[in-house]
Amino acid sequence: MFTGIVQAVGRIVAVEPGPSARRLVVDGGALDVADVAIGDSIAVSGCCLTVVSVERGGGTARLAFDVSAETLACTTGLAAPGEVNLEKALRLADRLGGHLMTGHVDGVGVVASFVPVPDTTPGSWDAGSMRLAIDAPAALAPYVAAKGSIAVDGVSLTVNGVAGARFHVNLIPHTLAVTTLRRLAPGARVNLEVDLIARYVARYAESTK
Repeated sequence: MFTGIVQAVGRIVAVEPGPSARRLVVDGGALDVADVAIGDSIAVSGCCLTVVSVERGGGTARLAFDVSAETLACTTGLAAPGEVNLEKALRLADRLGGHLMTGHVDGVGVVASFVPVPDTTPGSWDAGSMRLAIDAPAALAPYVAAKGSIAVDGVSLTVNGVAGARFHVNLIPHTLAVTTLRRLAPGARVNLEVDLIARYVARYAESTK
């Protein structure tokens, strides 16, 4: 389980053939990997992957993950070098600062717009914030609710509004500074994981009809 509070921005530095479809080699950047071992789970841009190799040294670390063809088909951003959001698995003693996430990507959304939040008042709290609108797959739309939670590329966010399959969130300057979301643009594809509770409530309601 994860919380959607990104701990570091890493970088996929190599995508190689592996025992599965691909082996990703990720430079962990500022991620604390002192307690990371082979077999541990790490969310890579929202996708839960298993560590198969750890190389430490030179003030940084490289982590390797084997990724199946199914995972590559259901996600985005894992098939080529580039920045990724990283989060180690939740421990029972950790603070739950975001919301409970499984790291199982539900679908891929497309950025519809990414614009500054209008700042009409000097000193407004929205100064520097961005409004991100995303078109979710139609099958996920029923699970997205205003003031509910959603994970975008592994980042826990609060939904500000919904219109059909499109929803929007506000990104504060801190979120922009410590995640990969700052580089989004219209047309970009993002990994989405809907709220865990919403998913189970919807499934229960469906089964009791």
